[in-house]
Amino acid sequence: MSQPNQRKSLGEVHSSVDPSKKKGWRKLLAFLGPAYLVSVGYMDPGNWATDIAGGSQFGYTLIWVLLMSNLMALLLQSLSARLGIVRQLDLAQASRATYNPVVNFCLWILAEVAIAATDLAEVLGMAIGLQLLFGLPLIWGVSLTVMDTLLILVLQSYGIRKLEAFIIALVAIIGVAFCFEMFWAKPDMGELVKGFIPSIPNDQALYIAIGIIGATVMPHNLYLHSSLVQTRRIDTSEKGLLSAIRYNFIDSAIALNAAFFVNSAILVLAASTFFKAGMYEVSEIQDAYKFLAPLVGTNMAPILFAVALIAAGQSSTITGTLAGQIVMEGYLNIRIAPWLRRLITRIIAIIPAYVVILIYGESETGTLLIFSQVVLSLQLGFAVIPLIHFTSDKIKMGKFAIKLWVKILAWLIALIIIILNGQLVINEINGWLAATDQPWIIYATAIPICIGAAFLLAYITFKPMFGKKEEEIKIPHGTAIQLEGIDKPVYKKIAICIDFSSIDSLAIRSALAQGGRDAEYRLIHVVESAGAMVYGSEIADLETGEDKSALQNYVTQLKEQNYAVTMKVGHGSPKRKIPEIVKDFDADLLVMGAHGHTFIKDLIFGTTVDTVRHRVNIPVLIVREK
Repeated sequence: MSQPNQRKSLGEVHSSVDPSKKKGWRKLLAFLGPAYLVSVGYMDPGNWATDIAGGSQFGYTLIWVLLMSNLMALLLQSLSARLGIVRQLDLAQASRATYNPVVNFCLWILAEVAIAATDLAEVLGMAIGLQLLFGLPLIWGVSLTVMDTLLILVLQSYGIRKLEAFIIALVAIIGVAFCFEMFWAKPDMGELVKGFIPSIPNDQALYIAIGIIGATVMPHNLYLHSSLVQTRRIDTSEKGLLSAIRYNFIDSAIALNAAFFVNSAILVLAASTFFKAGMYEVSEIQDAYKFLAPLVGTNMAPILFAVALIAAGQSSTITGTLAGQIVMEGYLNIRIAPWLRRLITRIIAIIPAYVVILIYGESETGTLLIFSQVVLSLQLGFAVIPLIHFTSDKIKMGKFAIKLWVKILAWLIALIIIILNGQLVINEINGWLAATDQPWIIYATAIPICIGAAFLLAYITFKPMFGKKEEEIKIPHGTAIQLEGIDKPVYKKIAICIDFSSIDSLAIRSALAQGGRDAEYRLIHVVESAGAMVYGSEIADLETGEDKSALQNYVTQLKEQNYAVTMKVGHGSPKRKIPEIVKDFDADLLVMGAHGHTFIKDLIFGTTVDTVRHRVNIPVLIVREK
């Protein structure tokens, strides 16, 4: 049953994978997948820009930042997975359940900014990859990326496992490509090892280091992971939850280490080629592509580089649009068509790309990429701090609240992120003030925004510490109550959707099982002919007459068995008419049949069941033939 005020995160694929019947390594394989979708965000084109800039300007010096970022990511993603498994809420839903509407709205805006920055990097990465391989102008490549938002709809229609398999294949392409790149580049292993000793040479290195952190520990991934783990149908006993947490940690460790290899490979490649050759200003992906062949000694290096870039951009765009859906539905508790949500996300991302390319030229795309990753880093605290609070809460998490040492590490990570970001903001504002003849503009815009963001950050940091404590509840079962009146029907007025197919019998039997002979039933059918769409109830065509006769046949059969049944024929769009008829009947339960249409039919005609269940304020029982 589905109720509008209890929407499941990513409802299309929620609990769609059942690992419970599998044992040993097969069970592990059933849990593997969510972290791979998350990991592509750690190797998207934004990472490439910051890694190339870091490697070409500072050699191997900043590789320790990548390692630190990866360890941060592993801890934070494990917290995100734990939240989704134990509370069956994604991070956005948990925030909506905790903070007041104004705070939630601000957090939603910040999350949308982060997702737009992520998508911007993916758009530019895809466009650059297409340009490098096929000579396509960037402006055309950016325009073409609008179309790939439909790819996720095709993949998701085949189930979450097919989507995960596609992403893993793209990750494999990236990994294999950089194995060859490392073989050709021949890095200096002694200098590489020294790069793991922490150091920040100057302010520019700090800027790039923060960009690396923003590109690696991405806020949208925290929302995404807490939702994706709910695609597994898990045993909610204590043992089952512990098992799911353990398997998902293994999934995260494998996937994020693969991402660390790719990021390290990009930085090492830049350090062992451009930095070694004294080419310290190579920060553009296009320049890296151009100089690879002469420096490495093979024409295959730039080709594999471009192929891996396209694979990274395509895989990242899929997960970015999923995160956009999760954030909007979680914070605002509203749902729009997935294709429309993804199209909006992509359009928001391509606007700054168009502006920069048309006004400043293609040469500035690398700067825009790095800037997008710094923006991501600035958003991190607003996702990380609520996550730490939610997973530390013994009232809501029970025995699955994180241990003290994990909490200390998580807060240390949050502190590092906030301090680095604070330093970056101060440096940037000082730079703007020094460069402008009208400082009042900065004081009137940037500084108030920064102050407001600081207050919001302080609020979400300290509010749970001083908030009212609730009575502790047990997780996962809670307290049993005395069951009374369970032999009496709950529903008195039941509406049943009829479409004269083989599923009618199952829908009617399911409805009768809910209400018995004490309930009142109404059979609903909507005529969708072209004439009915135009003329509505005034139509008197052949189809309407036949449908009324067939519906009356059902009514007669049920009345002969002493059921109280009426019928109602509507005309026009079922998505609009069914809710109207249900409300007019004052039904307290709606029974509908689902047919499992193909993706093309769903895209053209829409999914009636999904739309109707969000337009009625009563439970909906959805039945489907095996």
